[in-house]
Amino acid sequence: MEVPVELSRILINEADDRQIIVLKEIDGERSFPVVIGMPEILAIDRRLKGIDLPRPMTHDLLANTILEMGGELKRVVVNDLREHVFYAILEVIQNGRTIHIDSRPSDALALSAGLDVPIFVDEQVFEKMMM
Repeated sequence: MEVPVELSRILINEADDRQIIVLKEIDGERSFPVVIGMPEILAIDRRLKGIDLPRPMTHDLLANTILEMGGELKRVVVNDLREHVFYAILEVIQNGRTIHIDSRPSDALALSAGLDVPIFVDEQVFEKMMM
């Protein structure tokens, strides 16, 4: 089962390379942090604030590529946690078919922030976080 979540906190610490975002259940109390890099957190922050840059950055490029190829990012799913590493997929609809693209959660979340698509977490990820 997949649980809808939202980005509830973004913690930027310019003195450290490791940044933290917190994903929280929309209709619940569970949440967990995800450690990501500085470029990804800045991309998420910029996209959430609607700040446009004169030239496309990497996440903008990917969003534009999906669109220009006739696709639409429908949702992002954090689908696994193995050996302290999170995994995610981008669910893209193109020509009536669903395509799942492997992604780092940080990149998937940066895309979702700019395109306002829903984020889900597989129930097993929450269970592994509670262990």
